[in-house]
Amino acid sequence: MPELPEVETIRRGLASHIVGHQISEVTLLHERSVRKHEAGARDFVATLTGRVFAVPARRGKYLWLPFDNGDALLAHLGMSGQFHVVTADAALVRNTRVVFGLQDGWQLRFVDQRMFGFLTVSQGGANFPTEVTHIARDLLDPELNQNALVQVISQKRTAIKRVLLDQRVVSGIGNIYADETLWKVGLRYDTLACQLDVPTISQLLDAARQVLLAAIAAGGTSFDALYVGVDGAAGYFARQLHAYGRETKPCDRCGSPIVRRPFMGRSAFFCEHCQPEFDHTASRQQHPQANDMVALNDRLADCE
Repeated sequence: MPELPEVETIRRGLASHIVGHQISEVTLLHERSVRKHEAGARDFVATLTGRVFAVPARRGKYLWLPFDNGDALLAHLGMSGQFHVVTADAALVRNTRVVFGLQDGWQLRFVDQRMFGFLTVSQGGANFPTEVTHIARDLLDPELNQNALVQVISQKRTAIKRVLLDQRVVSGIGNIYADETLWKVGLRYDTLACQLDVPTISQLLDAARQVLLAAIAAGGTSFDALYVGVDGAAGYFARQLHAYGRETKPCDRCGSPIVRRPFMGRSAFFCEHCQPEFDHTASRQQHPQANDMVALNDRLADCE
């Protein structure tokens, strides 16, 4: 599933290709892609025809393309959704679901093999669609209050990887980047969030931000043709992965084999040597000023 780096790569690609362009026609090749548009497929087509694109925006994994009238085209890519910007005479690729004809001879195409993605019109959603108010700010959002986020995470009595994946806590992080972040800071995926002290959680969030930015710089992570940028280019962050998808391969830090464990219906990839079970004593020694014995015992009691 595309995560924040992939969606941000697509957002940037759209921003450089479609801003200021008017939609001359909309062709629906499969109505399932607009199933979330409550007014129906015909209204979707009628509402968007003639609209002019403004600068695309994003929160977490949600993407929206604002229009000149204050509405927005809201998109979630699901597992395999893509946007392609091509000339109108370009061959129609398999699994193309929606085609937006632009007045200057170009087309914006929504391609989705597995069809878990969707498009809908957000009325008045140009600045911020009401449909995504349940999604938390992401780590690249300049208005994110990281201190408040740290406090929220410190109260969670569940595995830290589950917390990172919870889009209501912090958005944009999926399976790939959660595993990479946890490997980077040496935390095991099933460590309870409430066992971690404030400095450790802050370090974790800083590491996640670094991972996300590195992935964006690489154009995201492409394992197959299910994710490419708007120009068809694949992302190459897969070359920089240290944990995700590397089962049995040597850890880049210590040489021990990366292991894979079932987790939340998916998998967790980690190094048993670099990411051991949580050591309360080591945490206390690392941050003595923030984690004295009384505070540690209180924190562990909260996790029971």
